[in-house]
Amino acid sequence: MKDWDISINYGIKTGYNEAFIISGEKKDELIAKDPKSAEIIRPILRGRDIKRYGYDFADLWLICTHNGIKSKGIPPVDVNQYPAIKEHLDMYYEKLAKRQDKGDTPYNLRNCVYMDEFNRQKIMYNDITQKLSFTLVPNGITCANTVYFITYNEHIKYLLAILNSPLIDWYYRTLSVQLGEKAVRMFSIYVLNIPIPMVDKTMEAKINQYFDEIDKNLKSEESINRFVYNLYSLTSKETEYINSFYYNNI
Repeated sequence: MKDWDISINYGIKTGYNEAFIISGEKKDELIAKDPKSAEIIRPILRGRDIKRYGYDFADLWLICTHNGIKSKGIPPVDVNQYPAIKEHLDMYYEKLAKRQDKGDTPYNLRNCVYMDEFNRQKIMYNDITQKLSFTLVPNGITCANTVYFITYNEHIKYLLAILNSPLIDWYYRTLSVQLGEKAVRMFSIYVLNIPIPMVDKTMEAKINQYFDEIDKNLKSEESINRFVYNLYSLTSKETEYINSFYYNNI
């Protein structure tokens, strides 16, 4: 993957989640007080929310008072323009001021030069997992720092299908740091060394068809796995071994 035109980043470090990550109820309360608050409140996923080909949204929201992107001329969020949010954050001001992960003011998140990458479609995955679980996430959704995400302009479903395959789950364990008997760390240095064959239009069309079937809740993961095994020219014995390793260790 290191030869592909992809970008891998980790999620947002707030320095104090209790202030910046709020419930749906609190989100609604802040927007009711000041509708402008909605401009900087965004859905957020945690590592435990990420599933294979999906995610469970826990109705958690990030107050995204980002610190701007100076290289692109994007200024930091001025919390004074959002009085309801400022009132909320003021309840935690002493701890916000003392935290290390902060921006230009205690109200701002730390610098994040890839903040605008959250506005793209992306693949998210856990930083620690017992089974490799990658999912496609639409633009606008952010993630906490227990999640990594991949942004890629082309063939993103093809990439997702391969990464979620039992074959890559097995192979990754030969590369990575393991925690105990099953869990692995998803460090980018290892993820970037996963061998991914380049794609052609015929392959991509098949993968897109399989994903359409997943979207319709049909059983198509086996078809995707067979596609991946054929892509890597696995023999029947090798396929049997990979399936046995994967499904007997779930």
